[in-house]
Amino acid sequence: MFIPLKYNLRSLRVRRVTTLVTAVGIGLTVTVFVAVMALVEGMRNTFVSTGDPQNLLVIRQGSQTETLSMLQREATDVIRTLEGIATDAEGRPQVSVERMVFINQPRRTGGSSNVIIRGLDPMGRALRPQIRLVEGRWYQPGLRELTVSRSIAERFVDCGLGEHLGTGNARWTVVGIFDAGQTAYGSEIWTDVNDLGNAFERYAYSSVLLRARDALALQALRDRIAADRRLQLKALPERQYFADQIQAATPIQILGNIIALVMAVGSAFAAMNTMYAAVAARIREIAVLRVLGFRPASILASFLVESLILAALGGVIGTLLALPLNGLATGTANWITFSEMTFQFRITPALLLRGLMFAAVMGAAGGLLPAVRAARQPVALALRAL
Repeated sequence: MFIPLKYNLRSLRVRRVTTLVTAVGIGLTVTVFVAVMALVEGMRNTFVSTGDPQNLLVIRQGSQTETLSMLQREATDVIRTLEGIATDAEGRPQVSVERMVFINQPRRTGGSSNVIIRGLDPMGRALRPQIRLVEGRWYQPGLRELTVSRSIAERFVDCGLGEHLGTGNARWTVVGIFDAGQTAYGSEIWTDVNDLGNAFERYAYSSVLLRARDALALQALRDRIAADRRLQLKALPERQYFADQIQAATPIQILGNIIALVMAVGSAFAAMNTMYAAVAARIREIAVLRVLGFRPASILASFLVESLILAALGGVIGTLLALPLNGLATGTANWITFSEMTFQFRITPALLLRGLMFAAVMGAAGGLLPAVRAARQPVALALRAL
């Protein structure tokens, strides 16, 4: 025979102050857990959602990123002529030869970080149709102008619309702001490929982005580029290239898990202390339950359920506290490209469920030993307390 659930609910209500304090402690732990996982989820979503399935990104063999790649003009000229590349309405091959450089730029809130400036040729923007101009206009070649992502403009000094950025051997004017959605391009500054090369005296290219005519042509282009030993290049689907950078989230996930684990141990002990105190204060009740015929297993289950209810209350508090983080923009270092990466916290229903399960584990861990003690309470000893 099981002990009615209302017995546990009334017990928690009687000890409302202790119950609330313990639930808040568990809730704060859940908030940290959900926040870290939302941060990692936001980073992953940024990488996975970047790129077009028909685009190929060509970089030098042995390079993991565009920023570490170097292509000579001869190689890029060969790539432009390959069979299978899509053409636009005017018959021009959809190929963008690009340069990338780092600059270390002060943040508006203090400190500094590396920011990527990408130099594109005229076809570059057409190959990224998800990018939208939201303020001002696009840069014009030859005028040393920049169009900056919205997140970079908000976070970094001299990157706002109408401001002037001095870097390389040039003084640039920010003439526009673009919205990159939830893609990795939201962490970049764009300009003309030749203007960038002249300003930084960098005449080699970093990468080539091209669009294949269809899926068969895409695979054929990959094989053709990989097989040409003169080029020493490799071609990756654009989406695969950015998806491979998900490992940039690994250090944050490891650190977050360690912090959440330490806090979880503390919260479990808090729940344990609360339940031990409840057992000590309810010796008479336990005696009555035993006299009424409730078996030790029923008493154990009842106290464990009470601990789980306490944890569930904490889990709800924790997830509610974490919800305002959803969609909040932030940034961190991308350990793959060694540059600033901006993204948004992303809290999903599955992540909220994981937070509630995390709270349940803490409740079970904190309530098990007190529940065992209550179940093993000798009837004779308990009756003396009546």
